[in-house]
Amino acid sequence: MVEKKLQAVRDTVESEVEASAARVELEAQIAELRAEIARLTDSVSAIGSGAKAVVQSEAELMTERVRERVREEPISTLLTVAGVSFLFGLLSRR
Repeated sequence: MVEKKLQAVRDTVESEVEASAARVELEAQIAELRAEIARLTDSVSAIGSGAKAVVQSEAELMTERVRERVREEPISTLLTVAGVSFLFGLLSRR
């Protein structure tokens, strides 16, 4: 009878030790995941900043090209804008 009780106590202690070890392992995995999320956040932020810079420089380049074209050919630009506006006007009435 005493042996059964001792075995039950041993089983309980072993279960608690296993649970504690599992908890420690789980906490370590959570810490690793948090570190990985932080690294991914930094990477996404860097990619976003780079993409923003590229888009901004392309927009500035296109704006400068349009300005040059308007200065070089003002009449054809005016006719193009008038034609596009007329088409938008027709499409918006429908």
